[in-house]
Amino acid sequence: MIFTVEEISPRRLDVYLNERLAEKSRSHIQKLIADGRVTVDGESVKASFKLTGGEMIRVEDFDVADVEYLPEDLPLDILYEDAAIIVVNKARGMTVHPADTVKRGTLVNALLYHCKDLSGINGVKRPGIVHRLDKDTSGVMVVAKTDAAHLSLAAQIKDKIATRTYLAIVHGVIADNAGIITGAIGRDKLDRKKMAIVSDGKPAVTEFKVLERFENFTYVECKLQTGRTHQIRVHMTAIGHPLLGDTKYTARKNPFAISGQALHSHTLSLIHPTTRERMTFTAPLPDDMKGILERLRF
Repeated sequence: MIFTVEEISPRRLDVYLNERLAEKSRSHIQKLIADGRVTVDGESVKASFKLTGGEMIRVEDFDVADVEYLPEDLPLDILYEDAAIIVVNKARGMTVHPADTVKRGTLVNALLYHCKDLSGINGVKRPGIVHRLDKDTSGVMVVAKTDAAHLSLAAQIKDKIATRTYLAIVHGVIADNAGIITGAIGRDKLDRKKMAIVSDGKPAVTEFKVLERFENFTYVECKLQTGRTHQIRVHMTAIGHPLLGDTKYTARKNPFAISGQALHSHTLSLIHPTTRERMTFTAPLPDDMKGILERLRF
């Protein structure tokens, strides 16, 4: 896989890859670097090499030809498709791409069955994947079908030209009608499977607006100014309003029938890589969140 390092504070190569390739173990990443399977701007470097942003990293993994990347005939809710991009409404519970512990049933497996021409920039594990949604987050995602489209979309996300809006149901009643949450996000020091607000993390900014208040919950709209892993989940937890159903970041009871956090990627606006026109895609609220709101209202 090949990717460009976003603007960051100086960081060791191995530390950066541990964060970027969270599905890989630390020992696996160290072995890739030691075996010369990781290059920075075309050169083999040590694990201690300092990245500052803008570097081009190539990672040649051991299992690039594994059969886990076979196409699968899985349900796929397509919102839009042309020769450059495909926009889908990802279902809650579907993992975006294969990993060491997930071999089948991913969005990538479904995409490989549906279309054969996906961008190869992120390698065979993540063909076409420009941005991700958590397994238990539903909603709109764009996938690149060509390398040129992939580079254009990645630049738009980095430069905040592409915008994303999410809908969420959170615990507690938020007093303010709107607000901005800031706090650098990085790997939790005590639990590597979680993210947290940490001093050496990546800058993260989330805007929120209250849509509806209930007795013990609030329905909110969140806009991402940055796109960090678990950003909305971490930021809403930080202000005392964790997402309903988010067992990773809260122990509060969930009295409703929803598997995973009540978070939905509602709209995605971008410049089409080929036509250069602004396009906005919307994924309707899923039935599980609709049902929760109906119960809260009545």
